[in-house]
Amino acid sequence: MELPAHIAIIMDGNGRWAKQRGKPRTFGHVKGTRVAKKVITECSRLGVKWLTLYAFSAENWLRPQAEVSLLMRILQRYLERETQNLVKENIRLTVIGEPERLSPDLQKVLEQSVAATSKCTGLNLVFALSYGSRQEIAAAVQKIAAQVKDGTLDPDQIDESHIQSNLWTEGMPDPDFVIRTSGEQRLSNFLLWQAAYAEFYFTETLWPDFDLSHLHTAINNYRTRSRRFGRLETSDELLSETSH
Repeated sequence: MELPAHIAIIMDGNGRWAKQRGKPRTFGHVKGTRVAKKVITECSRLGVKWLTLYAFSAENWLRPQAEVSLLMRILQRYLERETQNLVKENIRLTVIGEPERLSPDLQKVLEQSVAATSKCTGLNLVFALSYGSRQEIAAAVQKIAAQVKDGTLDPDQIDESHIQSNLWTEGMPDPDFVIRTSGEQRLSNFLLWQAAYAEFYFTETLWPDFDLSHLHTAINNYRTRSRRFGRLETSDELLSETSH
């Protein structure tokens, strides 16, 4: 199988990694950011077209304020330091979620980074920030309901493609491959609609320990799989199925 065109990653385990070392959770978040930078660079080098990172979920707002503030500072520092490198590496940055919930200063830096990389044609790097898939779907339903109410849309016209065009991921291809670190095996409100036919890869490795060898192992695992999307792969399979 070919390289996945769109990889989505749930970067989990920063806090546990730090706790195992007797360090504060913040230590794990800082190390996790360094890992993310390496993964971004490697995906660009490999020729992956899209990489979506679950950077901050809608539910993460419920964490202690001190931790939330630190995560925001880490993100802002990353953008301030790395935007020119993204441009140099021809990486285009976009955001999905509710970035309006971020601080005004961070919103400004984020907007500047998105604008600075907008003409890049290599890897499409997507940060899911203040993102929740249920919230995304609810927002899409509200938009579609408004279209019906104002008479610009007939309910009979509502199909999968129309729903998809009203999601925050409009214009993005669905993920081919979803990776989650730390041993958890759930989506945690991440790309619920879009991952309907994605391949999943779960690893016990905590995100700060997820190095490029782990990334290559995951991608090689993906390439051994057969993606059928509900179809049989060959006519021989059909004959085999009907002969039993």
